[in-house]
Amino acid sequence: MDIRRNLPLLMTICFLSQMGGFMILPLFPLFIEEFGLSGWMMGVIFALFYVGKVIGGVPAAAIYKKLGGKKALILMLILLAVCMGGFAVSYAAVLFGLLRLLQGLASTGLTVVVRSIIGDGGNVDNRGLYNGYISSSEGGGMVLGPVISGWLALQWPLSVPFLLVTVCCLMAVVAAMGMKTTTQPKANHGSGDTLSDPLMEEPSAGVKQEPLDNLTHSLLSTDEVVELTTNDSHPDTTVSTAPPLSSSPSDAKHTQDLSTRLTQRQQLIGYGTVHFLEMSAYAVFLTYFALYAAHIMHWDPFATSLAFTVSGISTLAAAPFVGHLSDRLGDRLLLCMLGMFLIGIEVVVFLSTSSHLWVYVGMLIGGVGGACYMDSFFAHIGDHIPDESRSSVIGKIVSAAEIGSIVSPLVAALLTEVGSLYSVFVFNLVLIAAAIVVQAVMRSRYKTKRV
Repeated sequence: MDIRRNLPLLMTICFLSQMGGFMILPLFPLFIEEFGLSGWMMGVIFALFYVGKVIGGVPAAAIYKKLGGKKALILMLILLAVCMGGFAVSYAAVLFGLLRLLQGLASTGLTVVVRSIIGDGGNVDNRGLYNGYISSSEGGGMVLGPVISGWLALQWPLSVPFLLVTVCCLMAVVAAMGMKTTTQPKANHGSGDTLSDPLMEEPSAGVKQEPLDNLTHSLLSTDEVVELTTNDSHPDTTVSTAPPLSSSPSDAKHTQDLSTRLTQRQQLIGYGTVHFLEMSAYAVFLTYFALYAAHIMHWDPFATSLAFTVSGISTLAAAPFVGHLSDRLGDRLLLCMLGMFLIGIEVVVFLSTSSHLWVYVGMLIGGVGGACYMDSFFAHIGDHIPDESRSSVIGKIVSAAEIGSIVSPLVAALLTEVGSLYSVFVFNLVLIAAAIVVQAVMRSRYKTKRV
């Protein structure tokens, strides 16, 4: 798939889907409250969304491998449209719960498919930049979504924003249908035969690839050593039991400046742990910042909404530049660590003051941090995970990380019972610090050397 040609459509899809998600985020609790559901039932319905996100990554990766990026995107977007339209006409708790579960499945599915497309179609020179464009388009959706839904809720019944989100999802389906796919031959270095690529990605030069099942099993079940060597910016992965696997012709021609002796299992555990901690911290922030702003800082809802908007604008503006820096710098884990550090500064700022100006400055810094982390994290995975197992690995990492989105708010709820809302964000800082430490340990295993 020609990423450069399809990037505007991918950005449009991410913008529309993210805008839809943030349109219903502040309204969903109010909407289902109208049906007289108990607090416990509402909590179960909220939790089912994250359950769907947990179990959605692996099936999404399998669908991507089976159908290819374009068809997988269309399927996920149609599922989202069905969910949003279903919310608008539903009245039973069971149906709400089912739709919320499917929404989580589709949401994670979109993340897996989009990031896999970028990982497979890009290379170490542009993965960070392309991921930056995706993060930027998502930031734009985060900015506009709450504004639009808030205005609609003042003028129309709460079901109307859900219908508008359905329209947005269908528009995204049209955008996905417009994506161009090309099938190019792959060269088998050992035999000279050419094989068609069912995923329609860029050809890998001089590579003899293992079957997907063998690679996936090896990734999860063995302690084989992966030796990575690098010169300027292009990776060439050598596995002790298999020929090199590359993600693009550019990747295959060069080596990086780093060498490592991380086993495949260690890589998967490391990536999964980092993303688990990051998503845990993010879930705590989304769940409790509005309460903290209202009860501790004594802000009104408009000021709180503006804080989210400022953060979204920051991510929107910074993501492409951060992605480009990630490509040029080459040390993506360092940028991931910087991103988490900036997010930590954001938390420290609003724990230290209730000044609108300073908290908004903190949100600007945190938005840049989010862009640093997301752009570099998925680009790093794209650089270091072989073609045949990349989408599967991304699916497993994303699904495992969403467990944190379920567990961390529950831990935070216990902290509010025995402590205060302040202690919730101390817990948030602990999660951020732990993510930085894990990344530092992983980075220490990548020894810089000149080739």
